[in-house]
Amino acid sequence: MSRETGASPEHAPLHKLGGEQWERARRKATRRIHDVAVELLDIYARRAARKGHAYCGPGDEYAAFAADFPFEETPDQEETINVVLADMQSGMPMDRLVCGDVGFGKTEVAMRAAFLAVQDGQQVAVLVPTTLLAQQHYQNFCDRFSDWPVRIEVLSRFRSGKQQEEILAALQAGAVDIVVGTHKLLQPAVKFKRLGLLIIDEEHRFGVRQKEAVKRLRAAIDILNLTATPIPRTLNMSLSGMRDLSIISTPPPNRLAVKTFVSEWDRETIREACLREIKRGGQVYFLHNDVASIERMATELGEIVPEAHIEIAHGQMRERDLEKVMLDFYHRRFNLLLCSTIVESGIDVPTANTIIMNRADKLGLAQLHQLRGRVGRSHHRAYAYLLIPSRRSLSADAEKRLAAIESMEELGAGFTLATHDLEIRGAGELLGEDQSGQIHEIGFSLYTDLLERAVRALKEGRTPDLDRPLHQGTEIDLSVPALITDDYVHDVHTRLVLYKRVAGMETDEQLRDLQIEMIDRFGLLPEPVKNLFRIAVLTLLATPMGIRKIEIGSEEGRILFDNEPAIDTDRLIDLIQSQPQHYRLEGGTRLRLYGDFHDEADRFDKVAELLKTLARKTH
Repeated sequence: MSRETGASPEHAPLHKLGGEQWERARRKATRRIHDVAVELLDIYARRAARKGHAYCGPGDEYAAFAADFPFEETPDQEETINVVLADMQSGMPMDRLVCGDVGFGKTEVAMRAAFLAVQDGQQVAVLVPTTLLAQQHYQNFCDRFSDWPVRIEVLSRFRSGKQQEEILAALQAGAVDIVVGTHKLLQPAVKFKRLGLLIIDEEHRFGVRQKEAVKRLRAAIDILNLTATPIPRTLNMSLSGMRDLSIISTPPPNRLAVKTFVSEWDRETIREACLREIKRGGQVYFLHNDVASIERMATELGEIVPEAHIEIAHGQMRERDLEKVMLDFYHRRFNLLLCSTIVESGIDVPTANTIIMNRADKLGLAQLHQLRGRVGRSHHRAYAYLLIPSRRSLSADAEKRLAAIESMEELGAGFTLATHDLEIRGAGELLGEDQSGQIHEIGFSLYTDLLERAVRALKEGRTPDLDRPLHQGTEIDLSVPALITDDYVHDVHTRLVLYKRVAGMETDEQLRDLQIEMIDRFGLLPEPVKNLFRIAVLTLLATPMGIRKIEIGSEEGRILFDNEPAIDTDRLIDLIQSQPQHYRLEGGTRLRLYGDFHDEADRFDKVAELLKTLARKTH
């Protein structure tokens, strides 16, 4: 079971389609989705109705602060900064998620927002998941704001009880401008005089109670979320209007890609990699994700690299002990950290630029990407060694993962690839643990599709139909070949992608553009592909009319309606009365058609004409 969400593909539940177990899982998930959609709309409605603080635009002082940034902004970073500042000036509470790979400049976005808030007399709270990260963020903010009369404090265990009391009093009096802290910031004892901006680093790592506290703040103040976990665009579409998303995918110009090697276990390779890093004054992460044998591994590493000073860090240690080890590593008191995947989301250690992962074949692509992101934070060349027992023993999937991560040396490419691998995890992190269970039961794609439709239905004042949650659109069978043939598009994956794109089109114009693209890529459309597009056009016509199914053969056909179809009933009655030999109504929801439909091209035209006749006139 993965830490944040469901499970690995091999442990995913398999249900027999149409079986009772699947039906129960689907119904349970659908009802929960309805609740989530209501909750999201409630938050959105409260945000829209509530007047937030409209900040003054950036002035000369902001320009001077921005000019102090020692690096050149990347295009993505600059765009994100601009939209965040625009959000803050809009007067409606901001709720923006900034998503970017490690070291791509999310923190600077947060600092610019904090500066604008402080300049306008508002207080800023920076919420982080661990004490160590709180300390690091505090230091970073102090360094960045060192030339400005801004009071910055940190609330964490590293402050004495007396110091914490003084900070709390100063917060309440409005004397503290920016406070960094863990979940302590959300306790009732913490009172602000004029809190205007809440910056949250990796929200998914907080517990349920903390998330509830944040949720209460959402409608009232500006919230900026930062995450290194890629969030799938599909999910963002599902939540359109609920939360804005900015993606920073361009790397800083001075960043070097991490050199990645896949190698069988070899003592000489390990020794060489460790010594090269130690001799240039750097530090090494050695990942061994088995706590039971980690002490034995420490002994073996001591034999391989006696020059190294080794310490151990894993999730079963006491929190204080773990913090001490991580701080000591940060302050370069030792040079080799033997650790579990606990370091996946940890503090930045700029001098640690080599990571060796033992049994990399057991790690998922997302994990490999996140762990490799622990190194290469500075301008020094970083190295990642992925150790495996032997290439022959690798499963096909493991081989693909390792080949992908090894070839993915281009900066930012890892982020793109990880987006696909992290779909399930990303969804769970955004919607909360409770939702992850539902996603795990019915699958990510179906979950997001159902959520999107539930939100849309509620926005329109309708109750989502729980009885037909799988209804994607009108099912049309005109007894003609309608497919992308393999001699037209050879690659099966490309064909599947194209089918998905055809099914996802929402306008005739989009369908025409896709046809032009396919002609450009693969040549003139064969007849079966033309039929596929014709059916897609009919689907766009029929779906909003509440038509479930259209079946037409050479001499007869039928149209199946919803219980409450959006059609012109007067016209339907007129057709049945004036042409009883061609049209007959059965059971109130089924229209029988009789006639000559032998000509396939004519079949499409006749169906299109009938749909246009039955469509309600719009005034």
